[in-house]
Amino acid sequence: MASNAIDKLDPRELGQNLKLAREQRGFRQEDAAKVIGVARTTITAIEQGKRRIKTDELIRLVKAYGRSVSDFMRPRPTARDFRVQFRGPSSGSQVADVKISLSQDEFQELCRDYLELENIMDAPLNHNYPPQYRIEGLGANQAAESIAIQERNRLGLGDSPLPILRSIFEQDVGLRVFFMQFKDSQFSEMYYYDEELGGCLAVNQNHPEERRRWSLAHGYAHFLVHRFQSAIYYESGYQREQFADFFAKYFLMPTSGITRHYHSLLQSKAKPTIGDLCVLANYYCVSLSALVRRLEDLGVAPGGTWERLRERGIKVREAQQQLGLSPIPEQSQLLPLRYQYLAVEAFEQQEISEGLLAKFLRVDRLEARRIIQVLSAHTSDVTHEELIDFSVEELV
Repeated sequence: MASNAIDKLDPRELGQNLKLAREQRGFRQEDAAKVIGVARTTITAIEQGKRRIKTDELIRLVKAYGRSVSDFMRPRPTARDFRVQFRGPSSGSQVADVKISLSQDEFQELCRDYLELENIMDAPLNHNYPPQYRIEGLGANQAAESIAIQERNRLGLGDSPLPILRSIFEQDVGLRVFFMQFKDSQFSEMYYYDEELGGCLAVNQNHPEERRRWSLAHGYAHFLVHRFQSAIYYESGYQREQFADFFAKYFLMPTSGITRHYHSLLQSKAKPTIGDLCVLANYYCVSLSALVRRLEDLGVAPGGTWERLRERGIKVREAQQQLGLSPIPEQSQLLPLRYQYLAVEAFEQQEISEGLLAKFLRVDRLEARRIIQVLSAHTSDVTHEELIDFSVEELV
């Protein structure tokens, strides 16, 4: 790496990025100083842009931070620290804290890369955000249903099921949505917002589709009423935010629609069969437990119905297969489709190298070439909604 390449960079911006990388790694300035054999005050000067870093120093620091030199050799969007409010039972262990930090760091890099691609292609994400809703003085249940109805109307969703929920949030609202493999299986979702990036959601990719959809709706509720309070949710023996859970229930299963379809299932029956309930849950793309509890809330199913079904040992997946129900449509890829199109178009227009394309797509170069083939076979419209299968068979 030529030393004059560093000289072309803004020392203040480079220093800020180095500081952010150090903090994300959990290093103190003293730790960084030991890596390159300088005084702590030298690290301070480098991070403030008052002292230019040398080539060998940059290489050693970047390696210690677990990053690539190329991350610091090109102008990138700045991002405020992604330290988010922790919601859920904290074990207080160092291992848990490290897992949280690693997931936050990965989330931040994904958001910055998305914004960088938009800047490269001059294709900003359109935001269709409502004003932040106020719920002070309202009961959580009442406020949740009211806002869920308002949002469905605002987005033109009526009271129909939402089989492509991720696309709605990405394309109709303008959120950045990632499905990440969190470092801890108990993490459900992370939420972040700032003026430049807008609303950002990350959902646990390892969870079943029904749970991922609930997490998406839960995170959207946070965006609607607590927009400027970033958070990470940890599910393990605690009551999640009451308003957000109520909102998810009403947004995914609106009262008018689910009541109408429930009664149409019954027709001349005195009560529904388990098969009927499985069909209705599949129609609304929710878990059977969420559906039954919703019917209990509406008073059309006796209280304790779900608990009795559990005690009987109902095998939901097996029942769905016997009924011939199609699986709920999944949109569980790490990266939004628009993000992938932007990356491939940037490469095809020679705005980025193949190596940088692979980095943006989080794959090796061979896989990046394959993705180029798949995406090039489809329309280059970056707002295209069609689900694309990246399996090898599509290229045969």
